[in-house]
Amino acid sequence: MAGTAPLLQAEALSLRLGGRRVVNAVSMALHGGEWAALVGPNGAGKSTLLQLLAGLREADSGTVGLAGRGLRHWPARERAQQLAWLSQQGEADGDIAAADVVRLGRLPWHGLFGAPDTGDEAAVAAAMAETACAEFAGRRLNELSGGERQRVLLARALAVGSPVLLLDEPTTHLDAPHQRALLRSLVARARRGAAVLSVLHDVTLALAADRVLVMDQGRLVADGAPADAGLRAALVAVFGATFSVECVSSAAGPRWVALPAL
Repeated sequence: MAGTAPLLQAEALSLRLGGRRVVNAVSMALHGGEWAALVGPNGAGKSTLLQLLAGLREADSGTVGLAGRGLRHWPARERAQQLAWLSQQGEADGDIAAADVVRLGRLPWHGLFGAPDTGDEAAVAAAMAETACAEFAGRRLNELSGGERQRVLLARALAVGSPVLLLDEPTTHLDAPHQRALLRSLVARARRGAAVLSVLHDVTLALAADRVLVMDQGRLVADGAPADAGLRAALVAVFGATFSVECVSSAAGPRWVALPAL
């Protein structure tokens, strides 16, 4: 994305928790039009980095910029319109209808005491259709399976309609068809100009992204396209060579996949 200004940018972000530096001098930029996947071993700092980028944690040092403006200088409501967030363990319980959960994604636009208009309802309906959860719109969260609840929470994030999407483990609890549908949705949103960053544990799914960022021990150790040999080597190394990355042919062209080293 050379020549375009990033929608979200981090400079030398660092954070220490419990006496350990969990994010260590990370600099990165996300541009509109790309889907990036963030991967790394357990404890690498991926979720914490995403929280820093979303403004949910305060860094010890470094800065985050949103659309060329310091994240801390954005009013909360305006920031929520520009940046949507899905946590690794979203709030997915309670006696609340699925459609009402998704409507929460429109709060940044009409406010806590405002009434949703036809545009809000259209965004909610579109997000629920996109995540295949419209069929249980009236059911309560505590009546849904884990995968169904995850689709509702995804719809809530998508309903915001923000140009930046930060998703922590969005494929959790999803079966293969819904994983594929989600990834196609993320690609489509990126192609329409959004900047999408998703933390993924499934390396093969991550290798379908436009760009892969690899973290290890709080540092960003690699950042590149899946076709980049250096990126693939770093990816294998941080996971202790427990898999290899191979190129396979598919109807859509060459694909990179992780094969376990059994």
